[in-house]
Amino acid sequence: MIKADLLLTNAEFVTLDGPATAIAVLGDRIVALEEVPAREVVDLGGAVVTPGFHDAHNHMAWFGLTLSEVDCRVSSLDDLYAAVADAPDGEWVVGYGYDQNKCGGHPTRDGLDRVARGRKVWIKHTSGHMCVVNTPVLEALGLADHPVDVSGGLVVTDAAGRPTGLLQEQAQQLVNPLVLPYPVDTLVDAIDRAGRVYLSEGITSCVEAGIGGGWIGKSPVELEAYHRAREQNRLHVRVELMIAADALHDITELGLGLDLGIRTGFGDDWLRIGPTKIFSDGSLIGHTAAMCHDFADTPGNHGYLQDDAEALRARIIAAHRAGWRVATHAIGDAAIDLVLDAYEEAQRQTPRPDVRHRVEHFGVSRPDQVKRAFELGVIPVPQGRFANEIGDGMLRALGPDRTPWAYRQRSLLDAGLTVPGSSDRPVVTGAPLLGMHDMVNQRTSSGASFNPAEAVTGLEALRAFTHGSAYACKQEHLKGTLTPGKLADLTVLSGNPTTTDRIKDIQVLRTMVGGQFRWSS
Repeated sequence: MIKADLLLTNAEFVTLDGPATAIAVLGDRIVALEEVPAREVVDLGGAVVTPGFHDAHNHMAWFGLTLSEVDCRVSSLDDLYAAVADAPDGEWVVGYGYDQNKCGGHPTRDGLDRVARGRKVWIKHTSGHMCVVNTPVLEALGLADHPVDVSGGLVVTDAAGRPTGLLQEQAQQLVNPLVLPYPVDTLVDAIDRAGRVYLSEGITSCVEAGIGGGWIGKSPVELEAYHRAREQNRLHVRVELMIAADALHDITELGLGLDLGIRTGFGDDWLRIGPTKIFSDGSLIGHTAAMCHDFADTPGNHGYLQDDAEALRARIIAAHRAGWRVATHAIGDAAIDLVLDAYEEAQRQTPRPDVRHRVEHFGVSRPDQVKRAFELGVIPVPQGRFANEIGDGMLRALGPDRTPWAYRQRSLLDAGLTVPGSSDRPVVTGAPLLGMHDMVNQRTSSGASFNPAEAVTGLEALRAFTHGSAYACKQEHLKGTLTPGKLADLTVLSGNPTTTDRIKDIQVLRTMVGGQFRWSS
């Protein structure tokens, strides 16, 4: 009899696929769920073992970069300006994570100028959908005294028509010539830093939600950074890459794609190309999501699309025709209508079986849109953690009448949809156990009830961050449950997330990827 390489014993095994008394691993695969002869036996001391956590929507390189930037997740503008003033000397001060809902408003160019000591300042909003720059940056862009029109974005001005420094949505790309592209080795370092954090949180797989172009990309050769990280043994978790639609172009009879016909599915178990990423609208807390009605706290504003509606539909249909899975960012219900229309039309024109197109965020969805997503086989990708970290801002933006539509979980499951687990990190803290906790408890950071009718059970939350995310990536045959034949990716925990509502108090003890423990507490 062939011996297993490793046998895990003395644990509570939450396989999500039936009972187990042990887990046997051979190479990078699970081969048995009972005790069998093995070269090494590890006694887990009564810990809980679950499938490895899988974040279905995060920004890995962006998060890794923030670890070396100024932390602007503060509670007042005075604290934000102080953080900029205290930043190390250099030509630039780059900060991340501010939220006007928490610090009392957006910083301004003049406020940043007062503390910058002549340096260029670039402060990124927590949503990623806007940023604020100071006068030296505006001068370098030729925008110090007057704005420019930007399709799908806005250079915000004061009452006198003078730019305030706030750049929304596509207007952020005006800064790109000054800061991009990042060197490939800088991105490798960021991917390395991010991956080490992910392992400590029990993450074994993730989806990088946009590389290579648009305001979300960090380099036109961003894919090379992931290849290089893997070659250098610095890619610590399995990654599926969404390719920004801006990076695609017409290639002969194939239509919209990458050179050599590379598209969704290219790669292997560690690094593969997933959907193309298309932005249809903006941010809910930033009030740039495309809504059918005005925001409750800003009458007259119902957000906007990031491109002409027909152009967005044409891009989605062209990507589908060329064989891509499509992941379209859509938060407002008006944007969701457009995206579902486009997916339906794409499938009518070019039928493809089991496509699993995605709607990233599916933030404010009416009941009819939930039903339609199921009928179209579309996968909504909401973020449970949003309820806590940015929930108070969402409550104000939506008001009581439409909050029940926000970041649904229960309604999606009840409609028959498979719900993945995701964070959108670094928009919020990305630890999956925190996300599961908020899916179950539905409380904002202030303690307010967010959307209690959309609460799920601990088991359903765990299934979202494991099987649900694998399903969203068409990888459920490889991961998402602890099943013989699947990849030996698992997380060892101090408690069982299916039997407590204090999931955030559970500790990650070990993380295994491909049959090897790659992190231990």
